[in-house]
Amino acid sequence: DRNKCFTACCQAERSSAMHLQESGEMYLETILVLSKKMEHVRSIDISKYMNFSKPSVSRAVNLLKKENYLNIDEYGYITLSESGKAVADEIYERHLVLTGLLIKIGVSEEVAEQDACPVEHYISAETFEKIKEASEKM
Repeated sequence: DRNKCFTACCQAERSSAMHLQESGEMYLETILVLSKKMEHVRSIDISKYMNFSKPSVSRAVNLLKKENYLNIDEYGYITLSESGKAVADEIYERHLVLTGLLIKIGVSEEVAEQDACPVEHYISAETFEKIKEASEKM
């Protein structure tokens, strides 16, 4: 369940300043995932999906907008900017590859989803590419 993943990944976000390294990436990935499921993404949708309070999501969204990772139109609809989409696509690919690899080696889908989440934010590009290559050979 992705909500458990987001909750586990972002526990620290609730009590500390947001940093793009993990928490910001999680918001961008969430917006990407939601935009694949629905026509318009709003802060309330992000709040429900991540199980975070509306004020926390509002603060994060405003910070990401200020850093030019998001666009928000006059109706409150949120879209990823070019740079935001690039980050979200990268993190989402990492999540899919890592989850897939864990499932291939026998980890349950639920645990694989949860375990892949924190790892996707901290491994280097080199390590990810090697994991991806190994996964494709399995």
